Amino acid sequence: MDNKITVGSSYEYEFSFTQDDVVKFADASGDFNPIHLDQEYAKNSIFKRTIIHGFLGGSVFSKVFGTIFPGNGTIYLKQDLSFFKPMFTNTKYVAKFEVVKTDSAKNRAEVTTSILDELNEIVIKGEALIKHPSIY
Repeated sequence: MDNKITVGSSYEYEFSFTQDDVVKFADASGDFNPIHLDQEYAKNSIFKRTIIHGFLGGSVFSKVFGTIFPGNGTIYLKQDLSFFKPMFTNTKYVAKFEVVKTDSAKNRAEVTTSILDELNEIVIKGEALIKHPSIY
């Protein structure tokens, strides 16, 4: 993305995860909680089925910042997250980004980050601090 990033700049990204993605994340993170991997175990949970790791869901923010908005060269300085609802495999979600503050001297931006489900309800919400040459 070659555009200048200023207050009010925004971006939306639609995505979903498969159970194979969940297994790969468990392998990479070492989080083998059965709520993510074992259908029989999950049937007896409050969710009644397996759920995606919260940080797998939140990892979409890193993907977008580092490859699309603002893109290559982005330095991810900070991220806070709150988890409101579980995420499930093979379900469409939308990640939303909005620049709420910039520091042109340091090429930094504070960006609200959120993931919404198919009902347009917030699943994950937070705020990030990023650095990129396109930030003014």
